[in-house]
Amino acid sequence: MERQSSLDERFEEFVVQRADALLRYGYLLSGNPHDAADLTQEALARLHRAWPHVRQKQAPEAYTRMIMTRLHIRTWRLRRRERLDWALPDTAQTDRQPSDDDFWPALAGLPKRQRAVLVLRYYEDLTDEEIAAVLGVSRGTVRSHASLGLAKLRTTLPNPTANRSSA
Repeated sequence: MERQSSLDERFEEFVVQRADALLRYGYLLSGNPHDAADLTQEALARLHRAWPHVRQKQAPEAYTRMIMTRLHIRTWRLRRRERLDWALPDTAQTDRQPSDDDFWPALAGLPKRQRAVLVLRYYEDLTDEEIAAVLGVSRGTVRSHASLGLAKLRTTLPNPTANRSSA
């Protein structure tokens, strides 16, 4: 019984130390605070069940992020939400810098894997190899999703250098 108590205490310490960071990660994946809280809660529940095994490998946070990423992708597949078609910006608006109001809808318009790759790369600062491990795909697939996602964002977001007059 003593051993189980020690494991539970270490799990609680992990949750206290990393829950806020995991919640932020969930928000970056989902773009919604409620979905982020659900992702975090479900991932921590699954982590608790696997805690003895995960703790031995010294990788509880990476394991939890992998759970969150896979849950997020699975949720979107199950819901079969229609993908929003974001219109290209008006030419009158192309001389302004993209803002957060432009960025989040554009990011939400990407396919889920592309969005997950971009979030892991640019917000979590993971390498292609680390992203591949989290998503369970090859390094080439990560690079392909990143390239396609960035190309879509470039066409969707206002381009501050386009259509500038030389007046």
